[in-house]
Amino acid sequence: MKTPSPKDRIIFALDVSTIKEAEELVRLLKDHVGMFKIGLQLFVGEGPKVIDAVLSQSSQTKVFLDMKFHDIPETVRGALKSANMHGVEFVTVHCDEGKGLLKTAVESTGGKTNILGVTVLTSLSKDDLVDIGIGPELRDPEKLVLHRARIAKAAGCYGIVCSGEEVKAVKKEFGDSLVVVTPGIRLAGDKIKNDDQKRIVTPYQAIYDGADYIVVGRPIRNAPDPARAADAIAKEIEQALKDRKKS
Repeated sequence: MKTPSPKDRIIFALDVSTIKEAEELVRLLKDHVGMFKIGLQLFVGEGPKVIDAVLSQSSQTKVFLDMKFHDIPETVRGALKSANMHGVEFVTVHCDEGKGLLKTAVESTGGKTNILGVTVLTSLSKDDLVDIGIGPELRDPEKLVLHRARIAKAAGCYGIVCSGEEVKAVKKEFGDSLVVVTPGIRLAGDKIKNDDQKRIVTPYQAIYDGADYIVVGRPIRNAPDPARAADAIAKEIEQALKDRKKS
């Protein structure tokens, strides 16, 4: 897999409800970002046809299907076989069901789709980990992310999803053997009303610390000029890559 350009490291989150809205955003941003994320909101609203609608906008368009599958292995196997038919680049599966589910997911793709293990959601804090019953030895998000990254690696996953706060530790242990996709991206000084993300970093910091891709939604979608905002983020990524080489 060739090294992605700065713009190709941007995954834009299509957090809208209709195919029409999604198509408009893809047409606007297809030359400014590298991939489009289809999550629960859009997929539940429109179904699998939205994947084909997004892919049809350009031969260069790629889709990240962010379903965060979390079910018994046989159910996930069937879902991933369906996903394979649509030619998506990435699909997410939760790590917290262990190596068995992740291994099933990897085997189900037949090498056509890359499986990303979701470690710890960026909306969760240390206190949240206590609430959901995580043991004292793993209540630090970084420790839990590393633990689940090891499970994902052992299962043969292509990469993981984690916040920018854990990227450096993941890359220190795994290097390039695990691709890291980082959501929870916010621009410096940006204030988003009722923001549900807790473990956030800037595009520069995520890439500088080792993230391979960043998922960006609201900072681009809510900008007065989304294409210009995406270009500005690409420049930030380019600078981070240069500085990373120097360090």
